[in-house]
Order: sequence, then C-alpha cells, then structure tokens
Amino acid sequence: MSKNDFVKSRIVTVEDAQRKIGIWKMKGESIVFTNGCFDILHKGHVTYLAKAADLGNRLVVGLNSDASVKRQGKGDERPINPEDARQTILASLTFVDLVVLFDGDTPEDLISKLQPDVLVKGADYDPNEIDKKSKKYIVGSDAVRANGGNVEVIDLVDGYSTTGIVKKMKE
Repeated sequence: MSKNDFVKSRIVTVEDAQRKIGIWKMKGESIVFTNGCFDILHKGHVTYLAKAADLGNRLVVGLNSDASVKRQGKGDERPINPEDARQTILASLTFVDLVVLFDGDTPEDLISKLQPDVLVKGADYDPNEIDKKSKKYIVGSDAVRANGGNVEVIDLVDGYSTTGIVKKMKE
C-alpha cells in the first residue's frame, strides 16, 4: 500500500469507524475520541492531538464538515481549508488512527455511535460541568461516562489558534 493510500484508509465513514473500533475493543485496546474543526493545523493542534493519543491505544478524530464549521460562526471565510483537505492532513499524523467527518452542530450523535473509552477536549472546557447549556460543558460526556468511560481535558498551547492566524494574515 502506498503512503497516500495509507493516509486515505484512515478517513472513514461512521459505519467503518464502528467496525474498526469494535475490532480494536475486542483486542482490549482503548479508544480515545476528540473533535474539532482543525482548519489551519498548527502547533497547538498537533500538541493537543499527540497528548490526546497518549490517553489510550487508538485516537479517533471527529472532524466538523464545512457546513458544520460555517454554522459555528467563526467568520465568513471559515473554513479556510475544505473538509477533504482537513481530513487528509489529520489522517497523515502518525498518532491519528481514524478521521470521521460529522455534519451536526455537535459531535453528540457521533460519540454515541462510536462509544469511545476516553473523550478529550481542551482545558477551556470543564469535565465536571453537567449543565448542557454551559459553554464549558463537554458534549457527549454523559454518554461516555454511561458506558464506563472517562472524560479528560488537555491544556492548550498559549499563542496558537486558527483565529489568531487568520487575524495575523489579515493585518
């Protein structure tokens, strides 16, 4: 298999992800899930994803579709990179095992379908927040905990954000 085909094999549908995760779980491997737009991949993203991967055996990344990113209100120009480019870039990272696109406003449905062992978000969220209306609430945390999983947060790298990069480019 070529390296390009290998990268492409990591970009999967929800159904393919469910099958692969089922096999991994039968082998006793733990599944870590995180999600985001990952529009312009930067040091903060890579550091965050590498630390997330350290929390289990396999890292699955839920990626917001272009339409989903647009609905997030991050700006008319967002996403900068289209979903197929963002998928390819994420899938090329050695510590990312699968990339699954989702079109919802949140990854709640995807998390319920994939049933990860560990759900990870940045430390701007609170793993103990239970108010679903709070900006600090981690979507899907209740489903992960109901299945016996853990919810973790990872410190963000100061000075790195896609919004900051876009702002700098405009200046």
